[in-house]
Amino acid sequence: MTTGTFTPEELHERFIRTRKAITSLILFAIVMFFAGLTSAYVVSMSGGYWVDIAMPQAFWISTVAIVISSVLAQLALWSAAKGRNSAVMPLLLGTLLLGAVFMWSQFQGWKELVAKGDFPVGKVLDNKGVYGTDYTIQYQGATLVLQEGYFYHPNDVEYSHPLNAELGEQKNTSSSFFYALTGAHLGHLAFGLLSLIVMIFMAKQGRYSPEDHVGLWSGVIYWHFLGGLWLYLLLFLVFVH
Repeated sequence: MTTGTFTPEELHERFIRTRKAITSLILFAIVMFFAGLTSAYVVSMSGGYWVDIAMPQAFWISTVAIVISSVLAQLALWSAAKGRNSAVMPLLLGTLLLGAVFMWSQFQGWKELVAKGDFPVGKVLDNKGVYGTDYTIQYQGATLVLQEGYFYHPNDVEYSHPLNAELGEQKNTSSSFFYALTGAHLGHLAFGLLSLIVMIFMAKQGRYSPEDHVGLWSGVIYWHFLGGLWLYLLLFLVFVH
């Protein structure tokens, strides 16, 4: 089949539909990836010891930054659709800046975790935070009791069987998953930042118009998706973790 059988308008419409379909497939693949990660997380919680880690304060900065950046990205898309091209690049630059703030705050959050003894690969008793505030340790859903430096099962009311020796051999699987989830999201966000740089360059060149801005649409939809994904992970880590 040759392109001569289609008018330029039809070819343009086909291109737009194809671009949107590809974007949808990419987002679906990412959804399935994180669904698998969070499912493995939940399964891991069901057996043995589990460390309930408090959310790092820096991650709340991440949340504010990505929500505002998503608003700016949408304004850029609306501006392109209405032919207000002069507003597109500044709004995308604002989105990029807030995306960089998000990335910075993620590293700050990881720095907080490390300072409190929560490592990508570590042991349960590596924790250095305040028990009951920064973390708690659970065994099959029951929160252990800390007395004078020793951990006890809540049913051990006489505190006769300290669990420290056993805990010393337990890996902090919770912390590893924490890094895996947030790190995977940050990796996808890095790709989003690269996309924003491309979109800024395209906007500077005046490549977006009310009739042709599907590239900007794809980038903005991907950025909205990253924001929604982060909110999902945040709620998951706060309420499920």
